[in-house]
Amino acid sequence: MEAPRRGQALIERYMETALLPFNAATSKPAQKAYLGTSLFIATSFILFGVASLAYALFYYNYVPQNSVERVIHLQFGGSNPYGTAALSSALTSSQAYDVTLYLHLPRTPNNIAAGNFMLDLSLLAPSNKANADVGTYFLGNDSTSVLARSRRPAILTYASPIVDTANTLSRLPLHLLGWERESEVLEVGMFEGVEFAKGWANVPQSVNVVVEADRNMQFYEVTIRIIARFGGLRWILYHHRILSFLFFTTTFWSSSILSMLLAWFLFSSYLVTHTTTKTESLSDGSARLKSEREDSEPFDPTSLDDISDTPRAFPTLGRQMPLQFTRRPDFIKKEDNNVKEEEETVQSTGVQSLIAEADDEDDDVTEATSGWRDSGLGTGLDEDRVTNVQRRRKALIGDRGRGA
Repeated sequence: MEAPRRGQALIERYMETALLPFNAATSKPAQKAYLGTSLFIATSFILFGVASLAYALFYYNYVPQNSVERVIHLQFGGSNPYGTAALSSALTSSQAYDVTLYLHLPRTPNNIAAGNFMLDLSLLAPSNKANADVGTYFLGNDSTSVLARSRRPAILTYASPIVDTANTLSRLPLHLLGWERESEVLEVGMFEGVEFAKGWANVPQSVNVVVEADRNMQFYEVTIRIIARFGGLRWILYHHRILSFLFFTTTFWSSSILSMLLAWFLFSSYLVTHTTTKTESLSDGSARLKSEREDSEPFDPTSLDDISDTPRAFPTLGRQMPLQFTRRPDFIKKEDNNVKEEEETVQSTGVQSLIAEADDEDDDVTEATSGWRDSGLGTGLDEDRVTNVQRRRKALIGDRGRGA
């Protein structure tokens, strides 16, 4: 029998050891840790998304477009060809820009014969509308709406007749196939590092170009390109986009996490303090209410504390022996000690009134409890005991009176 019990105990021990990690993993503290970790991870991902969105908005508002390119459609019929183009909100204040014009010209005899010609470029304020009359710019009638103006010369590349003929013959197959044209693109820089003051009224919204040349000149296309010259933080953000994104997003995310942890710590501290205070208040109220209930609790005849411990004999049926009830020794010893204490108190104090009041109280207790206390069936030991105690007290009082 002992061997199977030992085997069963060993198996139970092995099972407890094997289930120990599982029990630890599924315990209440572990569940709280899982919940807290899940909430932290979810909140971290949400805050990372918020940080990424915040960086994207910051980058969009702080770093302007690197380059703006517009096609200018020249208008002919006046004294000089001219054209306008809208820049909308592509430019920003306090930022340096390089402005360049690209003229795509065919190498026609008229263009070659024109030689040097002037290009006039004006950056116009938002309130200005491009005027079809080019003469107004030369007269300066709209000078208040011109934020920046520049005039630069341009000319087609010169080539002698022999060189031009040889170049044409060498590229004749390409020209025949349509892969090349007898044209040239002139790149003319109009502004270098131009900046605009702060305020929406100081940022240009349109551009006007005037070609001061013979109206018989031919053009394929005229394009304006505005390139931002970044510096400082804007240069770092633009040229190192990935590193900038990681750095600023991580910084913003870390700040958000620290703020969240601090807020959670303060909230938890407040919640724990509030809960503790409320619990203490409830405990004090419950104790006070319990004390009041105990003080005002009515007399209960069925309480075991008030049942008499007097030895008794209960009658039985037939010839059976009567049932005897005897007090426990600890009750007898306790009662004897109480009697001795009362006698010593009476002997040590000579106040007659206190003894009389004690006798009255004993009489009141006897009368009040006589209706419900068990007087001990078939015996009168309880009444005799009370009477004997009263007699001893009176005798002691009488002796002290005569001795005095």
